[in-house]
Amino acid sequence: MDTEGEFAPATAAAARERYAALGSTAQVVVREVAKAMAMDADEYDRRVTNGVIETARDALFASLLEVRVGSRTEYESWLAEEGYDETAVEEVGSEHVGNVVWHAAPTGAVVAATFQDERRAAVGTLRRQAFGRVYRDLVAGSGDDDEADADGGDDADSGPDER
Repeated sequence: MDTEGEFAPATAAAARERYAALGSTAQVVVREVAKAMAMDADEYDRRVTNGVIETARDALFASLLEVRVGSRTEYESWLAEEGYDETAVEEVGSEHVGNVVWHAAPTGAVVAATFQDERRAAVGTLRRQAFGRVYRDLVAGSGDDDEADADGGDDADSGPDER
C-alpha cells in the first residue's frame, strides 16, 4: 500500500481553509490559460465566469487530495484497523477486481474506487468522486470575497493581459 497526494485534511475547517486559499491560485491558472489561448480582454470578460474559476478551484483542490492505493486485502485491512463501518464507505467500481484507491475524509466517510490495471485513471476518478461526494458540500460558501468578481476586477485590465 502506498500514498499519493499532498493534502489529507484532518478537519472540515482545514478543508475549508485550503479550498478558500486556492481561490487566487485558480484565478491565476485560468488567466494564464486564457493568455495561452490568445484571449483578449473582451473575450476573457465574456467567457471567464465565476463558474469557470470555481471549476478550476474544485479541480485544484481535488488534485491535491491524498489517496491510498493498494490491494483489496490491504484496503479491507486498513478499514478494519481504522475502525470504519461499512455505512461510512462509498465504493465505486467492481468488487471483483484486485486493487483499490481510497480517501478518508474528515467527515468520517471513506470514498473508494476499484481498478484492475489503470492506477492513474483510478486515482483521478477517486479524487473527483471524493470532491463531489464529500468536499463540495463541505466547502460550499468557504470562498473568499473576490468570488463575486472572479477575474479580480471590473476593468478590462484584469483580463488575460494583466501581469
